[in-house]
Amino acid sequence: MTRSRLLLIILALLIGLGFALWLVTSLTQLYTQLAAVSATLANLVVGSVVALLVGLLVALGYYAYLFLRPAKTVRSHVKVPLDRTEAAEVNLQAVQQQVEQIQDEVTRQALIDRSREIAQNMARGEFRVVVFGTGSAGKTSLINAILGLGVGDIGAAMGTTTQEKTARFLLRGVDREIWITDTPGILEAGIAGTAREQQARQLAASADLLLFVIDGDLRRSEYDPLRSLSSIGKRSILVLNKADLYSDADLQAILQQLRDRLRSVLSPADIVAVAASPQPFTLPNGERVQPQPDILPLLRRLSAVLREEGEDLIADNILLQSQQLGDEARQILDQQRLRQAEKVVERFQWISAGVVSVTPLPMVDLLAAAAVNAQMVVELGRVYGCEMNLDQGKELARSLAKTLISLGVVRGTVEIFSLALQTNAGTFVIGRAIQGATAAYLTRIAGKSFIEYFRRNQTWGDGGISEVVQEQFQLNRRDEFMKGFVKEAIARVVEPLQNKEG
Repeated sequence: MTRSRLLLIILALLIGLGFALWLVTSLTQLYTQLAAVSATLANLVVGSVVALLVGLLVALGYYAYLFLRPAKTVRSHVKVPLDRTEAAEVNLQAVQQQVEQIQDEVTRQALIDRSREIAQNMARGEFRVVVFGTGSAGKTSLINAILGLGVGDIGAAMGTTTQEKTARFLLRGVDREIWITDTPGILEAGIAGTAREQQARQLAASADLLLFVIDGDLRRSEYDPLRSLSSIGKRSILVLNKADLYSDADLQAILQQLRDRLRSVLSPADIVAVAASPQPFTLPNGERVQPQPDILPLLRRLSAVLREEGEDLIADNILLQSQQLGDEARQILDQQRLRQAEKVVERFQWISAGVVSVTPLPMVDLLAAAAVNAQMVVELGRVYGCEMNLDQGKELARSLAKTLISLGVVRGTVEIFSLALQTNAGTFVIGRAIQGATAAYLTRIAGKSFIEYFRRNQTWGDGGISEVVQEQFQLNRRDEFMKGFVKEAIARVVEPLQNKEG
């Protein structure tokens, strides 16, 4: 309790004590005076006054408590969707609307097909399990063992995998079908091996649950893809196959080593040992025996994970796939808009050049106005889905014009084109040619800067407008670009002026 609050309490107690003494004295005098007339009247009046005072004291005490008690910290709560399936559906709908904006017919249709496939997978609701690992780890043998021991086997046995293969089966305690996919092995040599590994990684990234199969201690080349898949939220079970090749002590040592190494990636319960295709052995009587697959630890863990987390795994996977599709659609849209925006800038830069080269106005004022044409800003905004009026365009244009001047971009551009055009134009057109070429170039810098502004959702970023302008100025003054720009300026500005004067 603070000192000021303690002093307030002491003061309140003293005042309260004085009030109580005064009140008792007053009530006693009142009662004595009324009792001389009627004892009943005295009891009624004094009793009513006491009741009112008690109520008043209770109210004062309550509000004093509210005032004196420590203030509670108010925490803001962000509303988080509780239903992951609903969140996945909303995200997928947003992605589909985004895809519809893509102009290229082939690309748009391919993304639409993928979005429909994601929606169908969500509607069907089967669990999709992908088996991933090196070609020698025994992935196919593991799947064949699962299909043989799964309850209500639906799929047929598989052979060596060079392409994806999928089968379906049922598992006791799991009320949905399970689709299990065998993938090509990773870490294979050659161009074909690299292509198959890429296919395997894509399949792994689309799984609800991943079975990552190894046949010994985890190598670095296996650890990297496992960690990479985990980083995007992919749920995995690490399966140590060929457990029959190790002694019990060695097997436990390897398992412990794996659990220690993967502590930040996997739960210890998600690391299991199996023998999908145990080595045959010979009995003393010479009989050759083929042991049955020992995969019950995996089946138990698989069943537990799908029962407890299955619905969330499906929703998370759908959400992940729709987000990846959304990212791809945004990149395509961004490139599409960038191409359109650059055409707008190129058109306006030569419009500015044409206007300035025939208009005798002061250099700096003219260039500042020409470089940031408000109509260009409006059209660029329209390309990026931002509707703005001409007044808003003018305001943005003025801001950028001031920046161009304050950074010395206008002066630097005049110097660049004065030097570049001296040898390419006669003295009678050189002034106008420099003005026109400079206006075109500054309009380009302005337009490129505004493209960045709209690409960043109408913000200039942490560095502000100056950083964006300086960056565009540096990008557009490189030798290879300037040579082409000067050549085009001569064709579009200098030669028409020469023809007109001639």
